Amino acid sequence: MVLNGLDHLADAAPWLRGRRLGLITSTSGVTRTLAPGIDAIHSQFPLTALFGPEHGVRGDHDAGATVETYTDPATGLPVYSLYRKDSQHMTPEMLDLVDTVIYDIQDIGARFYTYISTLLYVMRDCAAAGKELVVLDRINPLGGKIEGGMLQPGFESFVGVYPLTTRYGLTPGEFARLANEEQRIGCTLHVLPVQGWRRKMLFPETGLTWMMPSPAIPHFETALLYPGVCLAEATNLSEGRGTSAPFELIGAPFINGAALTARMNELKLPGVAFTAAYFTPSASKHANQRCEGVHIHLTDTNAFDTIRTGTALLYAIREMYPAAFALRQPENEHVLLPINRLTGSDVLAGEWPDFDALMTRWERESAAFKARAAKAYLYE
Repeated sequence: MVLNGLDHLADAAPWLRGRRLGLITSTSGVTRTLAPGIDAIHSQFPLTALFGPEHGVRGDHDAGATVETYTDPATGLPVYSLYRKDSQHMTPEMLDLVDTVIYDIQDIGARFYTYISTLLYVMRDCAAAGKELVVLDRINPLGGKIEGGMLQPGFESFVGVYPLTTRYGLTPGEFARLANEEQRIGCTLHVLPVQGWRRKMLFPETGLTWMMPSPAIPHFETALLYPGVCLAEATNLSEGRGTSAPFELIGAPFINGAALTARMNELKLPGVAFTAAYFTPSASKHANQRCEGVHIHLTDTNAFDTIRTGTALLYAIREMYPAAFALRQPENEHVLLPINRLTGSDVLAGEWPDFDALMTRWERESAAFKARAAKAYLYE
């Protein structure tokens, strides 16, 4: 049986008992029986305050929406936002309320998914304030497989705060151990490990029930697609937001769905098949406009290469529709291009390199990161 840290919380008693505790969590922070982690922890080790990442502690805020301080109606505890307009850090005033911070969020193993950004910032904030941090570790639903390019120096942002590959194959606790050692953060860190999990295990093999870690990741399959297909967010393509199948549907008003489907199936990418898709997003890009494109179907989740598939899809659309396809531009000249933030480099900002050459480069970077990350492993 796979048990996340929260599921054997009593083992963390030496770190929690008698302390003023603050909890950073989200809607995915539940027990194996789907009890809210807030309630499970508060009943054993009374909490002083809650801290919400992007999407909030109950998952009721959209991607990118800032969250202000409020009171949690279920517990009466104050909720302080770690996704504010002016900062994503814990303030000294917040840290004065607690002795120990607990982190319990289900991540999905993609570098630009912002929960690990929050974790890194909290580690730095706790170290500066002399507070302890307890990570209730959770599985990586994508297993320990590592794919994609490395975040390069100068391309850091809140959607890429640490030199990781796009699919980085670590649990939150392992990431915290790696960052604490490599950057000499000095955080007093405790990790309550997962029991029964192995690196080769994808989410369906764990016996756990999927809880949406954010509104646009409704299923495990969505999470597996996300590290590669999310690159579409940096373009004028719809990535399926505003439909029932985000990151499974990719398209735009200028695409011929049947033609793109034929092109993608000709590539014979492992673990995936494509059918023509016709959809009208109710929100986000191309809202209320008829789009054509592809529906991505996973046929073998172990063989599927999310980075190769997502990148190949962009290459195909760019080649087929050179006059219509475009990269999204930043809000102002001082902000990185969205494609630079997601790739962690400028590799797709100008002339795109040969596809096979790019895959070879990213495979080298993945191999180097795998060797580097092994020192932080908690699981075989």
